[in-house]
Amino acid sequence: MAATAKEQQAGEHIAALLDDLGRSMGPAGRDLADELVHSIVEFYGSGLARVVELLRDAPDGADPLTLLGGDELVGGLLVLHDLHPEDTLTRVGRALDEVRPYLGSHAGDVDIAGLDPEDGEGADGLTLRLRLRGSCDGCPSSAQTVRWTIEEAVARRVPEISKVEVEGVTEERPEPKLLQIMSGPPDTPAGEAAAGALDRPAGAPVEWQPLTGLPVLADGESAVYGGAGTPLLLVRLPGNLYAYRDHCPGCAGRLGEAAVDGERLRCPSCAAEYDIRRAGQGERGHLEPVPLLEENGSVRVALPGILLGTGP
Repeated sequence: MAATAKEQQAGEHIAALLDDLGRSMGPAGRDLADELVHSIVEFYGSGLARVVELLRDAPDGADPLTLLGGDELVGGLLVLHDLHPEDTLTRVGRALDEVRPYLGSHAGDVDIAGLDPEDGEGADGLTLRLRLRGSCDGCPSSAQTVRWTIEEAVARRVPEISKVEVEGVTEERPEPKLLQIMSGPPDTPAGEAAAGALDRPAGAPVEWQPLTGLPVLADGESAVYGGAGTPLLLVRLPGNLYAYRDHCPGCAGRLGEAAVDGERLRCPSCAAEYDIRRAGQGERGHLEPVPLLEENGSVRVALPGILLGTGP
């Protein structure tokens, strides 16, 4: 299909606009506009390269639109131009399906409560309202980590949604910092027990970090991963991978040598047991779960940016 006259004139129109900016804003403004155009062209070039890659490697009989719409980069471009083959709610459902294994670790689930235009003059995004079910509802720390996980999945699948509201989860507010006193094994140096805490300081951004060089875990195996800025205990059960902070709330010891018995984790120091699938619930406390997404062979966890050296 040959390009239309309008499409052929688009490049000339962009050049004319850049010239106008150069005359009205000076050389600095022209340089900034040139950089913007270059970034946009580079972005769309990456999208076209991804389209070619997807279509070239597509399995026989695959639907091209479904294939392209399911890709994060190409799907986002299709949404931008109102060309995506799936509507917004369908893609929201797919995003929530991605995080349901993590929600299941909290014995919970999530329902869509509504999808509304964003309030405010000039707002053109959408607000997604969700309702938590199960033990996610009513547990502040659990609900906040669940929210981070949901927001990340929705942002990748449904970029037109600008805000996610989760019923029962309020925005975090700075609170007075309390002195924490905790016990530790006799050989634990002073302060070491709290050194790896995943407590999120007020205002610290949450960042999703890919985990590289992960050990291969069979069902029922666990290992400590130290490449995330803080030690994480990874446990593989049939169907899911779980991540927890490497800290036993019962004795403040490490869990690296913990035994996995069915769906329970036993601390090697104090023998306290925790339910792996149900967010680490136990009689002597509660393990601290770390939001984890596993997709297409890649694993990412959500950690406060201050632990990664990127926080304020």
